[in-house]
Amino acid sequence: MEEDIDTRKINNSFLRDHSYATEADIISTVEFNHTGELLATGDKGGRVVIFQREQESKNQPHRRGEYNVYSTFQSHEPEFDYLKSLEIEEKINKIRWLPQQNAAYFLLSTNDKTVKLWKVSERDKRPEGYNLKDEDGRLRDPSMITMLRVPVLRPMDLMVEATPRRVFANAHTYHINSISVNSDYETYMSADDLRINLWNFEITNQSFNIVDIKPANMEELTEVITAAEFHPHHCNTFVYSSSKGTIRLCDMRASALCDRHSKFFDISQFYSISNNSSCLCAIDLTLPALTQAHTRTYTLNGNDAAIKESLMSQSTCVIMTGSYNNFFRMFDRNTKRDVTLEASRENSKPRAILKPRKVCVGGKRRKDEISVDSLDFSKKILHTAWHPSENIIAVAATNNLYIFQDKVN
Repeated sequence: MEEDIDTRKINNSFLRDHSYATEADIISTVEFNHTGELLATGDKGGRVVIFQREQESKNQPHRRGEYNVYSTFQSHEPEFDYLKSLEIEEKINKIRWLPQQNAAYFLLSTNDKTVKLWKVSERDKRPEGYNLKDEDGRLRDPSMITMLRVPVLRPMDLMVEATPRRVFANAHTYHINSISVNSDYETYMSADDLRINLWNFEITNQSFNIVDIKPANMEELTEVITAAEFHPHHCNTFVYSSSKGTIRLCDMRASALCDRHSKFFDISQFYSISNNSSCLCAIDLTLPALTQAHTRTYTLNGNDAAIKESLMSQSTCVIMTGSYNNFFRMFDRNTKRDVTLEASRENSKPRAILKPRKVCVGGKRRKDEISVDSLDFSKKILHTAWHPSENIIAVAATNNLYIFQDKVN
């Protein structure tokens, strides 16, 4: 990469003491809302942590884009399926935001079996002067009530409440790997290894199966569903990917059961991701690292089996993908440039320069290069999210959540 990339700076960093991190603290999903003002993370302990972006201040312009903790709540608890003698983990597999319609926020979260709809709202006033209750909430003696009181609202410290509004359960035999909200905002779909179900937000006890690839004989099983996503604007169209490296485009207008796709894409012919020591990430595309600046690091813990996600920027010209050793790579389709960056606690000093990392495969190693033999393959970037309209990215690495943004002059 050219030297101009060295101008990106780290704005700020916030670290929790990682010595207290446990398996439950591992980040399992990251998701911006539709405006990018909120960022939600889910972990293996079933918790959802929501961060809110600070408003830009004329007195402190360098704080633009910083995210602070807004709300934390327990979304899922561990369960046990007695019919199958199977433990159901509380781990949050996916989070999806619904477009904001009023002052409250709504999001979907799912573990392996159950999808929940949550309402997140603010409260800065409390009612006082109940007729049947005293100020401590205890019921009053009816014989002591001699007059009718009109309750009034009193100011109070701002409190953010998360309340469950819907629970969608008992519809998946296999583990749910993805959920997607439809553009009609009335329905969403959930996908497991072999089936995709369509739900209505108002109906919790019934869903419609729209894809079923389970063979009559499970010994003939050759692929599983890995993800499913609705078209952002056309409510009748969706795609789902499989473990064979294929993507199927389906149209719900053609058939109620979309086992027959409208279009078929074999993406395995175009790119592959390798995990051997000489190739951190082999993708048949290249792109420039954005001028990102590190704003904050949250110790939430993260570790998993393999690199899972690749994302494209809102401009569709930049692709980001995770790698090993807490590296992540940015590729530019237009300029054909690429850069490797590192999300690490050691390099997360305020106002420090975030330098590209270079890996030496063989031969003589330069001073600014890292040998491939010294890479830590237990540290992996597994979950990432891209701001919907700005050059801001969130990267989950081991026990940290990093947020990078454009350099602030």
